[in-house]
Amino acid sequence: MNILRNDKTLIVIAGPTAVGKTAAAIKLAQHFNTIVVSADSRQFFSEMSIGTAKPDAEELAAAKHYFINSHSITESFSVGDFEKQGLALLDELFKTHDKVILAGGSGLYIKAICEGFDDLPVADISVRDKLNMQLEEEGITPLQEKLKQVDPDYYAQVDLNNPQRIIRALEVFETTGKPFSSYRNATVNKRPFNIVKLALDMPREKLYERINLRVDLMVEQGLIDEVTALLPYRQLNALNTVGYAELFDHFDGKTSLNEALLLIKQNTRRFAKRQLTWFRKDKDFIWFDAGAPDVVDQMIKTIETPA
Repeated sequence: MNILRNDKTLIVIAGPTAVGKTAAAIKLAQHFNTIVVSADSRQFFSEMSIGTAKPDAEELAAAKHYFINSHSITESFSVGDFEKQGLALLDELFKTHDKVILAGGSGLYIKAICEGFDDLPVADISVRDKLNMQLEEEGITPLQEKLKQVDPDYYAQVDLNNPQRIIRALEVFETTGKPFSSYRNATVNKRPFNIVKLALDMPREKLYERINLRVDLMVEQGLIDEVTALLPYRQLNALNTVGYAELFDHFDGKTSLNEALLLIKQNTRRFAKRQLTWFRKDKDFIWFDAGAPDVVDQMIKTIETPA
């Protein structure tokens, strides 16, 4: 049985892509003499580095990180696996640390650690087959539209370029008649540690400017070569990701390189908007201006001030 350890605290650092979560998490880890557990659903994979804006060698040396380069894209690694492995890891880390930092922009993965999930119903296989057939014949757009109609809450949060997640939500709806989001939001599992949720944001124009600059930097760092090397694995779910999917289309001759890069920027900006929608719905988050010169000091003060 888990016993609540009131002296142990998980510090969550969330926010949209490119807002500065990695830098803030490292500074907090150094202040509290602790480590960072990544909650970025693509930085787990060792083959994906440039396109996921993974912490570089210097950043990884500045603070110990877990769940960075921890898995291969060829491995099956679900959010449920992350919950199980992440909680086991935290149980070990809290034996030697009073505070641990969970940092990332994948809201579903943060939710898995902080709350867990209800047991989702088993969907009818024929329903899944039908949806997969529709995906193959008509593409992802009709499935996106259907999800928007039957489950607008999940539609606003999910990665719309991930067909597996969309199909999973639709098969649960078609099997049970209830939206997928109703199963995911029903209960909260009590964790044996305190949780402080902090989130970073900045004015939208500034964030979009940072996203555009980051994509340009990725290209300079070798994004094209990274994605080229992953072409043989393009069917894997992990690679159905902004920054990779657009370049696969370019390699197929569907777009010019310049068009592909513009699409990466556009889709990343859209992704950031969805991330903000997700985190804003969680009223436990305390928000900070990522551009404030003393933002980390503000976060430390919030963590150290009793609620």
